[in-house]
Amino acid sequence: MDVTVDLYAVCRKFPDDEKYGLVSQIRRSAVSIPSNIAEGAARNSATDFARFLTIAIASLSELDTQLEIALRLGYTDEPTFQAIDNKLASISRMLIALRKRILTK
Repeated sequence: MDVTVDLYAVCRKFPDDEKYGLVSQIRRSAVSIPSNIAEGAARNSATDFARFLTIAIASLSELDTQLEIALRLGYTDEPTFQAIDNKLASISRMLIALRKRILTK
């Protein structure tokens, strides 16, 4: 959720004409990650939880791509991008490890 809050702050600096484009996509992807983790954790089966973790991982990959696009368009700077990208990489590793652990129980 911290990364989601960070991204909302970053998106406030984007051009107004991106409000319904890249900003919307980034925000939806960012919100999707913790939302799918929470929904999966509330399920009654490991298989369901693993499925929702897979969706969260996919949203994270989508978000990483969108941030790269924002960087290339000059909507964010390299230090901001790197800080968030490092957090996303860490979250990705954790989600993949959690999914693997759940599936091997």
